[in-house]
Formats: sequence, structure tokens, C-alpha cells
Amino acid sequence: MAEAYLRAFAGDAVEVASAGTIPADMPEPVVVQVMAEDGIDISGVRPKLLDPRIVELADVIITMGCDVQGVPRIDEDWGLPDPKGEAIGRVREIRDMAKAKAHELAKRL
Repeated sequence: MAEAYLRAFAGDAVEVASAGTIPADMPEPVVVQVMAEDGIDISGVRPKLLDPRIVELADVIITMGCDVQGVPRIDEDWGLPDPKGEAIGRVREIRDMAKAKAHELAKRL
């Protein structure tokens, strides 16, 4: 969600890479649904494993606050709850939190 919003807010002004330390095989269907409700299609996105080379090259490393293990450097932690297994209303709340954080980051960058 955060990656998609940062791309939407910052466009080509920033290069965004999103990955996890324990990525799922597919995005959560409810996450895809609530993002589509806000006009963003993430249905083709696939979770990726965190690549240490990307971490070395990155200017800013931001963790979401859920299932964070083995990240060699963290510049910010957004403290967002994991949407996995949550009811749609709660996923909408998490989406809105991610959207606000991404909008703030886009303005700073």
C-alpha cells in the first residue's frame, strides 16, 4: 500500500522499492480490494523478499512496523498494523494510515 501511494504522490521524482523479510506469495485480496476502492490497482503486484543490495543503495529505509526481522538498517518505522487477516473496515483504516504517511513522505522528498 505504501509503495503504491508513494508512486502515486511522487511519480518519477523518487524510485520506490518495496520488499519484506517474510513476503507472502500473493497480496492479500482484501488489500487489493481496498486499494481499488481508492483508485489504485495493485492486483499485479507480487510481494518480494528484501534484497540486501537494495538496502545498501537506498537513501531511506522505512519499515511498516509489522513482522520486521533482519533489516540491517531502519531510518523510519511507520508502526502500521499488518492488514493480514483483518476485517475490511480495519484494512481500510490501515490503508488510510499508509496513504497519510506516504503523502507526508512525498512532500518531504
